Amino acid sequence: MAHPRHELDSAFHTPLRFSLMAALSDGAVIDFGTLRELLETEDSPLSKSVAHLEAAGYVKVTKGYVGKRPRTWVETTAKGGRAFARHVAALRAIADGI
Repeated sequence: MAHPRHELDSAFHTPLRFSLMAALSDGAVIDFGTLRELLETEDSPLSKSVAHLEAAGYVKVTKGYVGKRPRTWVETTAKGGRAFARHVAALRAIADGI
């Protein structure tokens, strides 16, 4: 049986990307500003993290307007949800000494 570390996904290795995926669990769709506040980060690092996860196919970005104000919403894709669940399961297995 292979060590669970082989199931870790490098897309989630940074604390910000990991936290972003955790915030988007359970099908949440969250606007960029709310994510920035929730994750206690700045625009640039969050934007880079979202772009990285979007390129991997793990999140979907939707742009639109609320009134005349532009908004960006982020949500997890099915692929991203499965990948994140595998990553978390691997972390748990490693922590449990399996």
